[in-house]
Amino acid sequence: MIDWFWSRPYLLLTFTALFWAGNSVVARAARDMVPPVALAFWRWALALLLLLPFAWPHLQRDWRVLRVNLRWVLTLGTLGIGTFNTLLYSGLQKTTAVNGLLLQSLQPALILVLGALAFKEVVLMQQVIGICLSIAGALVIVLHGDLSSLIGLKFNAGDLVICVAVLVWSFYSTLLRKRPIVHPLSFLAATFMVGTAVILPFYLAETANGQLIENRFESWLAIGYVCLFPSLIAYLFFNRGVELLGSAAAALYLNVMPVIGSVLAIAILSEPFGWFHLAGMVLIGAGIASATTVRVTQSRGPSSSPRDHSLPV
Repeated sequence: MIDWFWSRPYLLLTFTALFWAGNSVVARAARDMVPPVALAFWRWALALLLLLPFAWPHLQRDWRVLRVNLRWVLTLGTLGIGTFNTLLYSGLQKTTAVNGLLLQSLQPALILVLGALAFKEVVLMQQVIGICLSIAGALVIVLHGDLSSLIGLKFNAGDLVICVAVLVWSFYSTLLRKRPIVHPLSFLAATFMVGTAVILPFYLAETANGQLIENRFESWLAIGYVCLFPSLIAYLFFNRGVELLGSAAAALYLNVMPVIGSVLAIAILSEPFGWFHLAGMVLIGAGIASATTVRVTQSRGPSSSPRDHSLPV
């Protein structure tokens, strides 16, 4: 069952989108109880502690490969772990969830452009059409079908911070093809270590400035959620999805996040199902179908066989 699940990229990415949608919601809800850098630090520190018992044997075996590829481990850990979520949580302190979703929907287009510029990937018309349809679908859902409300949106410093976070994540996703060919738990643990070390001095500065975690059950519940689901599990799933589909296709698929968010709101909060939900889902589905019918050739080298990355049964 594990091997079957591990070879299903769209199933892996669906769970990734679910957990990351929850990440933004939780971060926004906990903004008055948990400072942004504290949330990022404890997210990765606790995720690392949970991961190490399982990753340690693989780290011992893969240590030489990780050391040879240290610059890529440092780069990916700094971008995807240390920087992106810290910026995202900081931005969500000052902006709305709607603005955050709109800005994050630009990631697939940025990743496609970066892949073409950095790795000379051929951008096909099907991919361009797919990205445009997917972004349009996300906009329809987020704006409840009223595209004229874009005029009334106000952007602030928080939006600028999220823009930087989106750019950082796009670089991370594009550069994932450079990760060393090691067991996925080894790579995850190594990047978690780097990211936690990058965040630590900023967390200490935030604490020294008097920004402390409120000692409430809700605070620790939020930290518990972000350290387990959007961190440990979702990053493992996303990295595998990129390996199977390529960075552009995997990132594009994550535009199902507005769809999942809408379904959760309808099922849990009893919000009404509107025509814009269906329209947005159709557009996003059409965009994903268009873009993922083609494969961008990845210059990963001959050693990137699925066998190298299989999880132990």
